[in-house]
Amino acid sequence: MEIRVLQYFLAVAREESITKAAETLHITQPTLSRQLAQMEDD
Repeated sequence: MEIRVLQYFLAVAREESITKAAETLHITQPTLSRQLAQMEDD
């Protein structure tokens, strides 16, 4: 598991929204969702 993905997870928890977290992280929402889904699979 990469530190970057954990930072994504923390951003979602902090923002309480995947869309808001994606905006904060300057990435698209589908990319963020995909990364979180992959983290769940791992």
